[in-house]
Amino acid sequence: MQVPAPFEYERATSVDQAIGLLDRLGDTARIIAGGHSLLPMMKLRLANFEYLIDINDLRDEMGHIIVEPGQIRIGALARHRELLESRELLEAFPIFADAERVIADPVVRNRGTLGGSLCQADPSEDLSAVCTTLDASCVIRGPAGERVVTMTEFYVGPYETAVGPAEILTEVHFPLRPNGSSAYEKVDRRAGDWAVVSSGAAVWMDGDVIADARVGLAAVGPNTTGLPEISHALRGQAPSEELFARAGAIAARSCRPVTDQRGSAEYKRHLADELTRRALRRAVARIATPAGV
Repeated sequence: MQVPAPFEYERATSVDQAIGLLDRLGDTARIIAGGHSLLPMMKLRLANFEYLIDINDLRDEMGHIIVEPGQIRIGALARHRELLESRELLEAFPIFADAERVIADPVVRNRGTLGGSLCQADPSEDLSAVCTTLDASCVIRGPAGERVVTMTEFYVGPYETAVGPAEILTEVHFPLRPNGSSAYEKVDRRAGDWAVVSSGAAVWMDGDVIADARVGLAAVGPNTTGLPEISHALRGQAPSEELFARAGAIAARSCRPVTDQRGSAEYKRHLADELTRRALRRAVARIATPAGV
């Protein structure tokens, strides 16, 4: 039987207390919420910590989905199920529902959190691609106070983030812009599995032309990949299949996949091309259709 090494357990009653525990215990401690990534690693002895600090009681501070003028703020303890079922998110960012429907299974979605997904920093992680696509910002709190970083700054490398040893990701901010929509496309080997490749797209229109667009890819490099070259190529252009094909070609040549058990690098580049086209096509179509389509 796989079992973790012995550890001590603390249950935090506030964000500040959790930060204080992290500050005192140092790198011997780790935060746990859903635990779907951390606990399997501990059972395999790939990760060993002397203390686990449970933050599930901090829902009042970190479990929110709040719509404000110009942005939506989502707490790091918001569960996958809540992100999937939120009417406000569906209307503003349908990409969330697209991605959440293909994340794992109901057991994981009932317990797993936005913050846990981002802090795991897996290159194949779905919500990392969503947040990159939506130009999100991450709020990190520590003993010295709060700081805000972009998604590009948040990811330092595979399984490595800008969150320091005595810091916690508390919230993620998503800017709201008019006349836009979004979509997410994913290919996996079986339902709920990590992506072979996935692509998220967000598009904002100004009349008949694209005012701005963003594409984020997962599973094709050391971290979730944003593609500013696609944004530059699409701005000021009328949507068309030729334009989507140009964006797909940029995605294919810009990503850095490797051959592994999920597929060859050549196959993954093909998927990056095709899924980017599909995501852009669906995002543009949604701008003129009701939420949920």
